[in-house]
Amino acid sequence: MKGQAVGFARYARAVGPWLRSPRTPADCVSSLRRQLANREGAFLHTLQIGIYGNPRSPFKALLRHAGAEHGDVAALVEQEGLEGALARLHEDGVRLSIEEAKGMEPVVRGSLRLEVAPGDFDNPFVPKVYEARSGGSRSAGTRAAVDLATIANMAAYQHLFREAFDLSGRPIAIWYPVPPGIAGLNNVLTNHKVGATPERWFSQTRMRWGAPFTRSAIFTAFTVAASRLARRPIPRPVYTPPSEARTVAAWLAEKRESGSPAALHATPSSAVRVCLAAERNGLDISGTFFRCGGEPYTPGKAAVVKAAGCRGACNYYMAEAGGQLGIACAEPAEPGDVHVVTDRVALIQREREMEGGGTVGLLLFTTLLPTSTKLVLNLETDDYGVVEERDCGCPAGQVGHRVHVHTIRNYSKLTSEGMTFLGSTLITLIEEVLPQRFGGAATDYQFVEAEDTEGLSRVSIVVSPAVGPVDEAAVADAAIEYLESQGTGGAMMAGVWRDSGTLRVERREPYMTRASKITPLHVG
Repeated sequence: MKGQAVGFARYARAVGPWLRSPRTPADCVSSLRRQLANREGAFLHTLQIGIYGNPRSPFKALLRHAGAEHGDVAALVEQEGLEGALARLHEDGVRLSIEEAKGMEPVVRGSLRLEVAPGDFDNPFVPKVYEARSGGSRSAGTRAAVDLATIANMAAYQHLFREAFDLSGRPIAIWYPVPPGIAGLNNVLTNHKVGATPERWFSQTRMRWGAPFTRSAIFTAFTVAASRLARRPIPRPVYTPPSEARTVAAWLAEKRESGSPAALHATPSSAVRVCLAAERNGLDISGTFFRCGGEPYTPGKAAVVKAAGCRGACNYYMAEAGGQLGIACAEPAEPGDVHVVTDRVALIQREREMEGGGTVGLLLFTTLLPTSTKLVLNLETDDYGVVEERDCGCPAGQVGHRVHVHTIRNYSKLTSEGMTFLGSTLITLIEEVLPQRFGGAATDYQFVEAEDTEGLSRVSIVVSPAVGPVDEAAVADAAIEYLESQGTGGAMMAGVWRDSGTLRVERREPYMTRASKITPLHVG
């Protein structure tokens, strides 16, 4: 409690001057170029103070178990380059799985066994004025520190995104939850820092004053009040649950009618809800730009946005790796193409064999900057994708971010009767095949895996009541038929599912995360 009080007092003193000091475009670009030019130096400095200088860091134990002191890593970087050095360290066991990062599994490397907690990967040299949580695509959410210096650094990426998609001068609204969720406040403050203060902050969650939410409510209310005292006010959050997407759509239609189509910051699921609400209520939101994050902006969701006469693009985030990992490319080679922010993270890729056959290119990230809220080496994410290096010509590329990733999907899978299907196959089925055949939208269907009362894993296709009457048996048959069409392995696995009666259909609303994301796959 004392530490929290000291952190809040520090924040209270600093937030006013911070709010009154916007970052200029020139400052954003020059700082990113400096960071890109000093990647290796930043990494070695962060390694020295944040890992070797931190007795609690599990990576200190992993490095020493691998026989690597700081001088050894520095020599390896000089010989192999940063990514080459990280690849060598990965081979020697210096890596971390998502389950280990969340403290769900101990870290075991040969004779070394470490019991860890998520807080063990926090940067001890970043002052924590407040702790929030991510939206929980992979779990109940990851603790994330709120720090003004870190937010100012992230604002530079906000500037690049706005430049890339020509959003200057557009009115802005946010539709993300209030704290303890982190996305809403971060989006408000990063936009504010580059002189693009949002007009509205719609929140899927209420600002609650009872325990355990009082601290979050005080922090939010204080920040809004401080912005008014600084004469650069940010909007008060207004409770707008997902069922009231029409409210957001009406505001967007109003801006469209005034001749200034807006930009809405929201999850892809929330963007789809707004577009559907506009269609059902006869609201014209054409020209709106959806700046998305928090889950993949899949072809199914993109099609709904396009049908509404709007555009969208999605950045790439992961709380376990300290926040933003990629900026949406304005000249994409493929849908979902992002620039890896290689000034703050290093990326390597490793092939992962799947139980059902085939491999995926797993994405591994390492944080580089001493201002990173999390310090990780070779974090093995649940994500995979296509990595390539190219010059695209968009503002992010011009700054020097040449590494791209596209077709990013989650490694998460559904398993029943020993049969496993990859997320990418199920996403296509949920967001494209079933809506095209039975109606509804990408967010009206969801795969759910859970144990039944007998302890058996069962897989359900949840179908929203909004779809209307459907033949449930036909839905299950269509899903099995599609899965059987996915090669020999798919036919074999789908046949087992069919014979075992694994697949069921449930008529109810899909599960939603605390950040109002509807993920195609939900593991209960």
